[in-house]
Amino acid sequence: METLKIFGGNTLNGEIEVDGSKNSFLPIMAASVLCDGEIVLKRYPNLSDLIIMREILGTLNISTHVDGKTLYIDSRNSENKKITHDLTQKVRASIFILGALLGKFRSAVIAYPGGCNIGERPIDIHLKSFRTLGCRIIERHGYIYCYGENMKAGEVVLDFPSVGATESLLMCACVLEGETIIRNPAKEPEIVDLQEFINSMGGNVKGAGTDKIVINGVKSLHGTTFSVMYDRIVAGTYLLATATCGGHVLVKGVDSRHNSSLLAYLRQTACQIDVFNDKIELKADKRLSSIKRVTTMPYPFFPTDLQAPMMTLQSVSQGVCFLEETIFENRFGHVFELKKMGADIITKNRIAMIRGVDRLFGADVTATDLRAGAALVMAGMKAEGYTTIHNVDLIDRGYEKIEEKYALLGADIKRITI
Repeated sequence: METLKIFGGNTLNGEIEVDGSKNSFLPIMAASVLCDGEIVLKRYPNLSDLIIMREILGTLNISTHVDGKTLYIDSRNSENKKITHDLTQKVRASIFILGALLGKFRSAVIAYPGGCNIGERPIDIHLKSFRTLGCRIIERHGYIYCYGENMKAGEVVLDFPSVGATESLLMCACVLEGETIIRNPAKEPEIVDLQEFINSMGGNVKGAGTDKIVINGVKSLHGTTFSVMYDRIVAGTYLLATATCGGHVLVKGVDSRHNSSLLAYLRQTACQIDVFNDKIELKADKRLSSIKRVTTMPYPFFPTDLQAPMMTLQSVSQGVCFLEETIFENRFGHVFELKKMGADIITKNRIAMIRGVDRLFGADVTATDLRAGAALVMAGMKAEGYTTIHNVDLIDRGYEKIEEKYALLGADIKRITI
């Protein structure tokens, strides 16, 4: 077992670079199933979620290897195999393989996906979408059996702009003969990145990031070299950490347009922000003011993945903040842990009232999910005394060597093996 040991109180200063996006790499890696060649992906972060996705690809006889920050994938000998529970329970993004397998082989068998316990996150939108295109689906004994030999291109209207369902449909329909239209799709930048990746392999997808995506199926896809987008959530976490701890940090490798909602909120706090081409500079030299109300919503609004780090910032800001979580019903697991450290937070249903305190105190806390863990690291760096964080493996799902990154900025943080 590993823990993070943090001695708080240091400000953060210096430069930090953001790696490729986990939430973009996962569907792009799944989409590599569709290709009949070799793929080179740049900006690869060695995260546990991506390692598990590589294991899933290996099950399909797809070879992968990493050289520095580059991932090489060879899909020339891919096979259609059952994806078992021992793999899917580790990462929810395993569901992306379903759309890719249906596109390539017209059939798939996969166990129900797992991942962080932040809410139900039902996959019924995925399955309803495939059924709309003519796929026959049987759910039995913890497995999803999909038979797509009679699938045809068509129009799909999503009940909710689900990121996963949009990405799964893109993968399936891009090699399905005819024109498929997705209405009410998710608009996240990662969807646009997947579109650009598929098109770089010879696909014909248009409209990602808008209210309608049009997919004209092609017979096959070829190999490609592709630079995956920067991780906007990691970039946002670094910005929130600097605002929380104080200091002066230049975050490199970020598209400010992808964090426009966060930047709008941060500008309400009195921290100083300067935006350059692919860099954001943030200075916080005094206690910041609370933001009156923060609400998580689908992109382009404030992301649920930054809700927990935002709560840490608000817990030490001057004033009262009402933070509403509208995406997941079980994403306040970090509240109890922050209260151990002296935070003044009251929750009712999906709304948290956060009254900023003068200081936090080090404590023994546990990460309840990936982003909650990132929020607790921020709290530990701000708190007086020592903080020990357990369940570090959850943090490793989305942040590569987080202790080394923050140590470069002056934080006193170490990984301890028990």
